[in-house]
Amino acid sequence: MIFVSVGTHEAPFDRMLRAVCDLQLEEELVVQHGPSAIRSDHAKGIEYLPFDEVVEHIRRARAVLMHAGVGSVMISLANGKRPIVMARRHEFGEHVDDHQVELARRLEASGLVTVVDDLETLRTALAADDRPAGRITGVPWLGHDLSTFLAEHIGPPQLASPVLS
Repeated sequence: MIFVSVGTHEAPFDRMLRAVCDLQLEEELVVQHGPSAIRSDHAKGIEYLPFDEVVEHIRRARAVLMHAGVGSVMISLANGKRPIVMARRHEFGEHVDDHQVELARRLEASGLVTVVDDLETLRTALAADDRPAGRITGVPWLGHDLSTFLAEHIGPPQLASPVLS
């Protein structure tokens, strides 16, 4: 089973869902689509899921495809899955800025996620025999656990230059 999640952001993520629909997979596909209007005839579509059901779908999935939201990625990693991520982009009206692009690049450089941008890279990622992610321990949505995990895997945060007023 492949689990797809656009997260809980209020903007649609039609670009990712169009790519999913264009895959035409024979495999079971569960899609948490949020406010997006794109639907696949070959998928079980769900607008939103409670947290525990998201976790259960991630655990059962052969592959996890999701937006590059930090919470979604951490839940996937906490449950032993190396997610395939597509970053929401400001230029397409998918988010308020491009913070997901930067996060996705850093996590991919650290070997924690696979980044895709289009149908072909998605198809390749789903066909690959990807290694599973390492598990993070503790309660993954707590800030301390997240900052510790990220510091261990991608290094300490980069501080911006101070702004003088």
